[in-house]
Amino acid sequence: MKLREKIEALGPWFHNIDLGGGLETAPDHFLGDYPSFKFKTFAHVIPEDLSGKTVLDIGCNAGFYSVEMKRRGAARVLGIDSDDRYLAQARLASEVLGFDGVEFRNLSVYDVAALGETFDLVIFMGVLYHLRHPLLALDLIREHVAGDLMLFQTMQQGSDDVLLVPEDHPFFVPGTTRPPGYFDNPAYPKMHFIEREFAHDWTNWWAPNAACSQAMLRAAGFAIEAHPEPEVYLCRVAPVPYAKYGPAAVYPAPAGGAA
Repeated sequence: MKLREKIEALGPWFHNIDLGGGLETAPDHFLGDYPSFKFKTFAHVIPEDLSGKTVLDIGCNAGFYSVEMKRRGAARVLGIDSDDRYLAQARLASEVLGFDGVEFRNLSVYDVAALGETFDLVIFMGVLYHLRHPLLALDLIREHVAGDLMLFQTMQQGSDDVLLVPEDHPFFVPGTTRPPGYFDNPAYPKMHFIEREFAHDWTNWWAPNAACSQAMLRAAGFAIEAHPEPEVYLCRVAPVPYAKYGPAAVYPAPAGGAA
C-alpha cells in the first residue's frame, strides 16, 4: 500500500503532520496547519536540547508533540492515548519521519501509575476538558509520573482575568448576613460544565476560565513558570501547597504501587 493510501486509511487525522514529499496528514484541517502553527507560539519555553531527558506525552493523538520532543534529542519518548486509531497514526508518522525510537501505548491518564516511572517532561495538552474527572487526572500525574516539568494546555472559556481570592472563604461578609460577592466575579476560578456538546463534540465536558486553570494546577502541586499564551502553561513540580487537601491525602498511592 502506498503511503498516501495508508494516510487515508487511518483518517480522519486531527494532527496535520508534514511527512515530506508533499504529503500532509490533514492538509484541509479546519484550524489550518494545526498543531504546528500553535506550537510555534510556545515552543520557546521548552528546552531546545532534551538530550538525556525522558518525555511522556499524555493524549498523544497522532504524535506531533512526541515527534517534536524526539527531534529535540529526548532519550526516551512515550506517547499514550486511549484511541487505537490515533496510536496507529502516531506510529506511522514517527516511522515515516525516521523517529522509530518513539514508543506509543494504549493507556488512560487515570492509569499512569502503572508505568512505574517518572519523566523529566510531561506533555498534557488538549486532554483535561475531555475528562470526566479532571482534577483527579492532574493529581495522578503529579503523584506518579511528573518528575520535573509539565507542559499543559486546556480549552478555556470566560474571563482571562485572575481574582485574588481569600485563603479561607467566609460564609457571610464579616458583620453582615450577606454572602461574599466574589463568587459572582467573572475572574473568580470557575469550571464551566458542558452537559451535552461543544463544537459538535460530546467529549468536551469542561471549560475552565484562566483563574480556574491556574488554581487547579497549583492545587495539584504544579508551580507555573511560564504562560506563553492564554491556554498554555509550563509548570514545574512543586510541593502541594495545601497538604491536607492535596492528592497525597485524597489519592494515596496503592500498596506496592509506584510512589
